[in-house]
Amino acid sequence: MLNAGDVSGAATEFAAAYEAGDPEGAFYLGRLFELGLGTDQDEMRAANLYAAAAEGGATKAQVRLGLMYHEGRVLLRDYNEGTRLLCAAADAGDADGQLNCGLAYRAGRGVQTDDALAQSYWQKAADQGNILAMNVLGQTALDAGNVEQAATYLKQSADLGNAGGMYEYAKLLMVGASPDPVTAYSYANLAVVRGLADAGVLRDEIEAQLTPEQVAEGQALARAWTEARILADNDAN
Repeated sequence: MLNAGDVSGAATEFAAAYEAGDPEGAFYLGRLFELGLGTDQDEMRAANLYAAAAEGGATKAQVRLGLMYHEGRVLLRDYNEGTRLLCAAADAGDADGQLNCGLAYRAGRGVQTDDALAQSYWQKAADQGNILAMNVLGQTALDAGNVEQAATYLKQSADLGNAGGMYEYAKLLMVGASPDPVTAYSYANLAVVRGLADAGVLRDEIEAQLTPEQVAEGQALARAWTEARILADNDAN
């Protein structure tokens, strides 16, 4: 019902599922209260519903409640409890939990700093297609001076349509022994129309270095990527 736009009907179904003891129903009802969809916005009630759902093992609720503890806005900031919840979801296989548990280990929030464990959690999330984990792995590799590995992760993110990944990958394509400005131009061009306005500066800087033929080639690459993405999305639906 929610996908069809019937928020009120979805809320009724989620409430019935929650009353029947379904932790997923509690989570989704909590999301409606947190966002104010079909209900008055009530973030504390949402937190209570997340707590009930998390107690029942709903990993999405564990992640959202864990982040609320880390944010310290609705609930008192508590890194220990927040990270416990995030990593419980991570260990249950939730990709968002793995991303955020890794971030907690990287920052030492509620746990001892452990970069290797953080990397392991991010890799698990990336293996499940978590784009933010790919971007984190790419940036971490770049910070360590491993440009080739960074490019691998950022290209994965870019090819999944993430504007940030496209932008960062385009920048990498402009450096090194064998720069590829045409491909970099295509990714920067795509990043702009996918919502990253800052990529427009990079796109225009690269375009100024290209011949008219190279500009046309880069634009053709961007069109081809867009057409392939539309076909893939249609096939998925």
